[in-house]
Amino acid sequence: MKFGISTFVNDDTIDTVSLARAIEERGFDSLAVAEHTHIPASRESAYPLGGELPQIYYRTLDPFVTLAAAAAVTSTIELITGIALLIQRDPIITAKEAASIDVLSDGRFVFGVGAGWNIEELRHHGTDPKTRGALLDERIEAIKTLWTDEPAEYHGKYVDFDSSYLRPKPVRKPHPPILIGGDSDATVKRILRHRAGWISNPLPVENLKRRVDQIREGADYDVPLSQFGTPANPDYWHAVEELGFSRLGVLLPTKPLDESLRLLDVYAERVAQYRG
Repeated sequence: MKFGISTFVNDDTIDTVSLARAIEERGFDSLAVAEHTHIPASRESAYPLGGELPQIYYRTLDPFVTLAAAAAVTSTIELITGIALLIQRDPIITAKEAASIDVLSDGRFVFGVGAGWNIEELRHHGTDPKTRGALLDERIEAIKTLWTDEPAEYHGKYVDFDSSYLRPKPVRKPHPPILIGGDSDATVKRILRHRAGWISNPLPVENLKRRVDQIREGADYDVPLSQFGTPANPDYWHAVEELGFSRLGVLLPTKPLDESLRLLDVYAERVAQYRG
């Protein structure tokens, strides 16, 4: 089992450089960062965890800028978008940004993507909530094409570009790992369609088991199972490891420098004890 850190990097918390260095120094395997471009002030979409939406959601730094900064000061940890809201992103620009991070990090980028839950947010980007799943599928396919073909072209209903050159190409071949977030039947189908992995939220174990069983029933390959926002609870770690999860992103609360470093020390000690 690999243990990484997942977090919301904000403009008033531990800085990215200190965070990335501290994660690597303590022996963690990865850094996963969340994305929200903005949060509309008038919002009907319910916060998935219930209650009021925390400010950390609209204070997040751009994940690709954040991971590029982390890449420059580390050498071993994987750098994960957890998750990039691809339904709000231009696929050609995103393909270049992601490949650039992979080059800068010598092949340590992992592409976590999802369809998003905040309907008002994605509408501001011109995305129709009713077709966001189909849009996500095409953008994943288009980005994979841009990463692997030269020249590359893609002709879909929502993404359409003629034969084009795009560099850099990712270091990892054929392309960086792709993890798809979500908790639905459609998510399972999307994972299998793209031969991707699953990056789940810290759902109850019985919910996770149901999805994992669905995934395995339909898969003809070994589907990587990872998680964003894992609680710092060794009992939960054991339960999800039993289900086959191979990487957990322990949730680091969004805190200032000193408190963040203290928590990372606590988490590193728990991981060491868990590994025995």
